[in-house]
Amino acid sequence: MLRVHIIGLLAFWLGQVEGLAYYTEKPSYLESCRINEPDFTNCSTRSIQGFLNEVIKGIPEIEKSFGPIDPMKQDQLIFRQNDSDVNIISANLTNLVIRGFGKMVIKESRVNKTDFSWADKIYLPHLRLDGNYKMYGRILLVPLDGGGSLFIEIDDLDIEMDTKTRLYEKGGYTFFNVTEVHVKLQVGRLRANMENLFNGRNKEVEQRTNQFFNDNWQDFFEAMRPLIVETLERTLLDLLKKMFHLMPANFFVEDIPNSLFLYGRKTRLIT
Repeated sequence: MLRVHIIGLLAFWLGQVEGLAYYTEKPSYLESCRINEPDFTNCSTRSIQGFLNEVIKGIPEIEKSFGPIDPMKQDQLIFRQNDSDVNIISANLTNLVIRGFGKMVIKESRVNKTDFSWADKIYLPHLRLDGNYKMYGRILLVPLDGGGSLFIEIDDLDIEMDTKTRLYEKGGYTFFNVTEVHVKLQVGRLRANMENLFNGRNKEVEQRTNQFFNDNWQDFFEAMRPLIVETLERTLLDLLKKMFHLMPANFFVEDIPNSLFLYGRKTRLIT
């Protein structure tokens, strides 16, 4: 595993352009693939899983900019939803901690030959979100006005992730600039608890309300789906940007074109 030591000169394994460190030699744990080969998707799936396995173990450059992958952290998420009379939510989530990505399995990783966007299928046996919340509105017609600690646990989470990228060059290598992440979720089971739902006015009603949400977890998940989706999309976008600014796309896709060939002009990352 790479360690960066910059003492006067840059480390042998890393290049640096405009303050952005990146690998200049392919690590042994990465499998390179050719997009026009018939087995490319299987090769790409193995390559991305291998990269993520090392990120989970801990790559110092990613941990320095993003932090550990398990648990992941988000400082704040402000969320508003008003899609029906049943669910109207205005929420401010802080100190979010997301656990479970250390066990992620890449079931499939496809790369679009036209624009080099990705379509990935990911499986997590268990995901847990902890944090603090302030919430006003209605969930399943239950009026809410409170704030406190919150957790949401999901078993058997399947994620379909569509990722948009733009290719760019630095130091003679082509890189993925991840610009958008969109996810679709399927869950096997959900459990949740929100403390201080009614600002502490009635703990018995709070307990019964949490039990109602858990007894009707599928409906509760649908009410909370946009919030969970936004949390994961924001977190994954931040992670993937940092992962793929570090590792040249050439190491994953040997025959990837440069931006001049793909777009008709050279592209450099604007930081």
